[in-house]
Amino acid sequence: MIFLWLPELIGRHILARKVTQCGCNTTERKGAIMGEATHHEIVIKRQLEAVAEVRRFIRLTLGRWGMEDYNPCLVASELVTNAIRYASTDDDEVTVRLGLLGDGALWLEVQDSSSEIPRIVDVALTSGSGRGLFVVEQFTRYWGVRPLDDRGGKVVFAVLNP
Repeated sequence: MIFLWLPELIGRHILARKVTQCGCNTTERKGAIMGEATHHEIVIKRQLEAVAEVRRFIRLTLGRWGMEDYNPCLVASELVTNAIRYASTDDDEVTVRLGLLGDGALWLEVQDSSSEIPRIVDVALTSGSGRGLFVVEQFTRYWGVRPLDDRGGKVVFAVLNP
């Protein structure tokens, strides 16, 4: 396993960033669902200002992969905002992972420490919030939630078409 630190990407809201390259499959990665050989990861502080840093991370990563970044930035913004707003405590961290699937689709994960499962809710037309997961559903192939039994929290994942 090779860890490559990308110091040029580290902003003031980011705790760490790494690129992991390994020749292992899903079962060898201790429960990870991403079955690709490379994934990029960023760990951010629980501050809404960090959402912009996540978008920058996604743009740079997808630019290196030659992929369009508009929909992934939109989906990540919604998922990260939810993770930041509903995390258990103020000092919790949020981890964002990007990976490529075998068919070229983008795998996006947002991990936080809250065990609360996000759900799409009906909101009034005049409401200023509450539509984030509806947006996620519209712009992804599929999305879901994977509880983390061993240490609490969850991973919200989404797959976006290439």
